[in-house]
Amino acid sequence: MHDDRTLVEARLRRVLDERIRPAVYPESVPLKVAVWHAPGEPVPVEEGLAAEPGPVEVGARWGAPWGTSWFRVTGTVPEAWAGRTVEALLDLGFDENMPGFQCEGLVYRPDGTPVKGLNPRNQWVRIGAPVAGGEEVVLHIEAASNPVVLDYHPFLPTRLGDRETAGSEPQYTLARMDLAVFDETVWQLVMDLEVLGELMAELPADSARRHDLVRAVERALDAVDLQDVGGTADRARQRLTAVLAAPAVPSAHRISAVGHAHIDSAWLWPLRETVRKVARTTSNMTALIEDEPDFVFAMSQAQQWAWVKEHRPEVWARVKKAVADGRFVPAGGMWVESDTNMPGSEAMARQFVHGKRFFLDEFGIENEEAWLPDTFGFAAGLPQIIRAAGSKWLLTQKISWSQTNTFPHHTFQWEGIDGTRIFTHFPPVDTYNCSMKGGEIAHAARNFKDKGRARHSLAPTGWGDGGGGTTREMVAKAARLRDLEGSATVAWETPRAFFEKAEAEYPEPPVWVGELYLELHRATLTSQAQTKQGNRRSEHLLREAELWAATAAVRTGLPYPHEELNRIWKTVLLHQFHDILPGSSIAWVHREARATYRRIAGELNGLVDAAQRALAGEGTRELLFNSAPHGRGGVPAGGAGAARRSRGTTLSPRAGGGHVLDNGLLRVEIDAHGLVVSAYDIQAGRETVAPGRAAGLLQLHPDFPNMWDAWDVDEFYRNTVTDLTDAESVQADESGETGEAGASVRVTRAFGASRVTQVLSLPPGERRLVIDTEVDWHETEKFLKLAFPLDLHAERYASETQFGHVYRPTHTNTSWEAAKFEACNHRFVHLAEPGWGVAVVNDSTYGHDVTRTVRTDGDRGTTTTVRVSLLRAPRFPDPETDQGVHRFRHALVPGAGIADAVREGWRLNLPERWITGAHEVAPLVTVDDDAVVVTAVKLADDGSGDVVVRFHEAHGGRARATLTAGFEVADVTVTDLLERPLADSEPPTREGERITLRLRPFELVTLRLRRS
Repeated sequence: MHDDRTLVEARLRRVLDERIRPAVYPESVPLKVAVWHAPGEPVPVEEGLAAEPGPVEVGARWGAPWGTSWFRVTGTVPEAWAGRTVEALLDLGFDENMPGFQCEGLVYRPDGTPVKGLNPRNQWVRIGAPVAGGEEVVLHIEAASNPVVLDYHPFLPTRLGDRETAGSEPQYTLARMDLAVFDETVWQLVMDLEVLGELMAELPADSARRHDLVRAVERALDAVDLQDVGGTADRARQRLTAVLAAPAVPSAHRISAVGHAHIDSAWLWPLRETVRKVARTTSNMTALIEDEPDFVFAMSQAQQWAWVKEHRPEVWARVKKAVADGRFVPAGGMWVESDTNMPGSEAMARQFVHGKRFFLDEFGIENEEAWLPDTFGFAAGLPQIIRAAGSKWLLTQKISWSQTNTFPHHTFQWEGIDGTRIFTHFPPVDTYNCSMKGGEIAHAARNFKDKGRARHSLAPTGWGDGGGGTTREMVAKAARLRDLEGSATVAWETPRAFFEKAEAEYPEPPVWVGELYLELHRATLTSQAQTKQGNRRSEHLLREAELWAATAAVRTGLPYPHEELNRIWKTVLLHQFHDILPGSSIAWVHREARATYRRIAGELNGLVDAAQRALAGEGTRELLFNSAPHGRGGVPAGGAGAARRSRGTTLSPRAGGGHVLDNGLLRVEIDAHGLVVSAYDIQAGRETVAPGRAAGLLQLHPDFPNMWDAWDVDEFYRNTVTDLTDAESVQADESGETGEAGASVRVTRAFGASRVTQVLSLPPGERRLVIDTEVDWHETEKFLKLAFPLDLHAERYASETQFGHVYRPTHTNTSWEAAKFEACNHRFVHLAEPGWGVAVVNDSTYGHDVTRTVRTDGDRGTTTTVRVSLLRAPRFPDPETDQGVHRFRHALVPGAGIADAVREGWRLNLPERWITGAHEVAPLVTVDDDAVVVTAVKLADDGSGDVVVRFHEAHGGRARATLTAGFEVADVTVTDLLERPLADSEPPTREGERITLRLRPFELVTLRLRRS
């Protein structure tokens, strides 16, 4: 017996493709086309409109990579078309792939009014409905010839990712440029048949509903005269009325469709092109809102809204109107959809501060959801940051990409390191580019893991990544799926409306504790090392600039640089976008990022220097300015003074070759190969390095993942490793220096086409071996690690994250632990046995792995190895990733408790600054408990002059701390991250300038101190 459904599906597919869809535009006439190619970078709209174009024909090649061409199309609507709907069909040479990854355009009227964007799924521009006939048509197209970098083939290296290397060969062939009659009845028939055909394909073979649909579709196809589709389309539609009107069952899954266009702020295009992508998409979405009364569109990333406001004021006016009507919805409350693993504590907080404040200032709208559909995993410190910003919900989709373990929930409470819980939703549609296909809707209903307890899910609907947004076809399909038997129901709703319904129906959802680890894209913790260094150093320079500028403003009256700091913060936050900081963008993006970070460093160092000199005054005293949150060398945190000098470090020959460094606290042996074979904690009488092993060992792996070169490292990379033990030279520093660096040993190695120099130094008076590594890196598809095999038995270890640390197991008992073979830390990782531990701290790296092995020699102890990820060499999307010179600083800290790890991490990232001046500087604020770490001291954003102090408990325990202000305090208020009073917070105890607080483990607190 034949399968009726299969036969009808085959018939439907051919009739749609060959007869019905072509009949949507039954008549057409060509438009006249002219073009002007802008030299260099894009020009202002008014310049493009005013340029004099030259003639060009359909079929002509156009568009050098990353170029801009201004097309002018002109024509006259035929008189015979009076009373009909007419559209311009403008095909720049699109292929059938997703929008956003090829050429694009924005259509303007001659007066500069934007009409809509052009992309492969949106090639039409409405001329009239109906037309009178005889109308003159003049349209201008700002066309971007962005090259196809991601071609849906194996990711081959390409030079197209940077204008400097992309060449000038035209990329596209100008295709259809016509005026055409639009037959709405035929188009509606297409929508009817697509929805029913897609639903039919998802229903069980023995379903009565499926049989009903098969018969109805067959009758509709019988009613179509293939030689007169337009004349018979209405008759065919009538035969579908009954099946389209059959309502969904009461228990049907309910989908909240949110119009969406996830636009990567940079990825396979530079930042400047994203500005135009946002303009194209917002033009399309505001036009669709005007045409479709039920449609609601949500857009995140305040930076992208700000770009529209700054660069496309004509589009901004339409956006503001749609926002006022409640149809165009600001979402997410963050400056960009950032990575959340690597940004530091304050940076993650400022993502919400600047994002939420933009939407509040522009529209008076308070976002209560974090919207991060494409971010590569979520750090365990994020829930309390979301809550501290005044938000309470989180949406993401990316965890569905995990390769090993399937996440067990779609709606749940996510609990962070401090116990804060955030109501979280993963859309079971498993895409942030939902197009309302029947397969997507059916998958969402089948896939939803919380059936029986909840029945709502969200579907972000529209083309994304490169922009494009929702189409009229998606809206038409959603209308048919509003209440359709056999399908989940679909309704356009705002993110807030969805979350309110979902939370109300599911008052006690399951709880997931700890990080939301993405079992994919692990290499984004290492790729593009200089981008990551720029981020880390910018974060710490911003801390310094705010601290000293605030101190100078209070003490000397030096004007506080509000404008400069806000601008720089927004630039740093932009570069934390989840394809910039992770290193997964094209070469152009990272070339510009490196230049931007250099510029930022210059500005911030200038602000720091001006404030410190104002504080120190004119004089000859040598003063140490301590920006770290803990005292150092006798100088308090946030203060400046004369530092105590510790006794020196001795340097002596090692028996058997090599050198010994000894400062009375640590004795470090470096063998003839330049490897650390012993790091002995003299006070504890304890060896750090595992027997027979060497620390500071560089290890090289092949690195060719199965897919996503810059993003992924697959576990099989560990199967092959080369220990870099050969040394060209191992030289002791014979100068006997006893400064911060102490005595040192310099080691030089060569491997492949690369060279590396390591300087191992033991600062006087410090239980810290510092390793400075300089790599001139010229490898391809390799992975460089720095290994520390430790004589420790530890079942778990701590990694610093935002406002605290997270514990991960060192074992692989389950597939969940085994999948975390590469993980993120901020300034430190810490491992310990009861009473003794070791920290490995860094100044700019994030990726690492921790493994443990049982020794099989006579000792039978456990070796726990920490390996820091230094460099990779993927070839896509940037074929020259990380080629060149890199410098890293790490430190091995034997005998460290978690408090020492916290302190040493800050010290390594905030080096001492020495200024010659007249007098010492007392801190603006002090805290009497080292467990309470101050992450920000600044003046209030509103210009009031209030001092804002943010701090958290950093050791993972309870704390009772007294904060003392170095100025007269009139009032103290506990605030949220936006410096607004928290109504439900317990007021701190205050006696004059002394403020006493009790903190829970990892609790984050922001205080606002009003000066007398």
